[in-house]
Amino acid sequence: MFTRLIQYFTLAPGDLLRDAVYRRLWSSILISSLGGQITMLALPLTAAVLLNASPTQMGLLQAMEILPFVLFSLPAGVLLDRVRKLPVYVWGESLLAVAVATVPVAAWLGILSMGWLYVVGFVLGCVYTVAGSAAQIVLTQVVPRERLVEAHAKNALASSGAEVAGPGLAGALIKLVGAPLALAVDALLLLISAAILRGIQVKEALIERRGQAFWSELKAGLRFVRERPLLVSLATATGSWQLFHNAALVVQILYATRELHLSPQTVGLSYVALGAGTVLASIFGHRISRRIGPGPCLVLGYAACGVGWLQLALTPAGTAGVFSFGVMLFAFGVGAVLIFINFLSLRQAVTPAPMLGRMTSTMRWLILLPAGPGALIGGWLGEHLGLRSALAFSGVGACLLAVLAWRHPVIRGVRELPKPVEVVTA
Repeated sequence: MFTRLIQYFTLAPGDLLRDAVYRRLWSSILISSLGGQITMLALPLTAAVLLNASPTQMGLLQAMEILPFVLFSLPAGVLLDRVRKLPVYVWGESLLAVAVATVPVAAWLGILSMGWLYVVGFVLGCVYTVAGSAAQIVLTQVVPRERLVEAHAKNALASSGAEVAGPGLAGALIKLVGAPLALAVDALLLLISAAILRGIQVKEALIERRGQAFWSELKAGLRFVRERPLLVSLATATGSWQLFHNAALVVQILYATRELHLSPQTVGLSYVALGAGTVLASIFGHRISRRIGPGPCLVLGYAACGVGWLQLALTPAGTAGVFSFGVMLFAFGVGAVLIFINFLSLRQAVTPAPMLGRMTSTMRWLILLPAGPGALIGGWLGEHLGLRSALAFSGVGACLLAVLAWRHPVIRGVRELPKPVEVVTA
């Protein structure tokens, strides 16, 4: 039995993790994701428990993280196509560390407020907008295009490992030192991640863009996406999913602490179910995508999330409700990984290198446009109709989205990664 376990975890000769550059990138993602798990719990718990935020305020906090995507994604894409991506990625990790570190400092000084958290959320969103896009492009510089699904699955596995260990660590830290101070650990992990990234060597040939106007290049990115039915379909479907996801996200912590009466530490332990779901999907997601195709695998992800939210909305509180909360997190972990390993791979595979920055930022802008309204809708429903109503809205909406996406020939018909199409010049 022990021998079989060793054989299972032994890297195959051609495994991506045998590549030193990719392995360094993967290690950075693992450490950064571990810190991200702390922030995912500590920031909303600080708002919900320490500052006694209302559902509407929780919706505003989520919306503040999304607003930079709406404001800056498109110009960020043009700028990224003009500069080297790795330094942007490194500085982004460093700025994230500074931003989250201000929360425990503000709490120590006695000036922490929802307004402060709104500003921190906005800064986090700005970094995710620019450095997050750069990070996705760096992957294409490290990994061959034909192995993007595999790479995204392994990246998801790194995130999944963090999601298994991270919530328990976050819960213990929050119990020990409180939610604000737990964010200091995230800041430290982000600085370690940035240090690892600095040691990566990638070759990037920048294309001269003399005489090309900024706005012309921006419009070229929009036109590139608009003229590709696959990209339009992916943006529409995943953007709709983001609306339902954010509507559920803003009430999850409130539902756990106020309806199920879970302590912050128990909430952290419950999120281990999320990690278990992402680990499972990360291990088998590549195989599922290869067997049924990236398009159908996307649809399966939408459905998994919808079923998870809906069953939680229909389950009564008490012991059954606590179990249902874990089921919801597990289903979301599975669904989100299936969605994004295929969504990211499809859009990168179809795009030539000179357009990657603008395509990435345009697609992120399109799918996150509905996320802000989704957060506000979830907050409004939670405050005026009850927390379950936001979960029911998300569950029904995501299940309906899965049905519509399955009936869409462009999505359902994608059975393998496409080839890059011609470059559109600005």
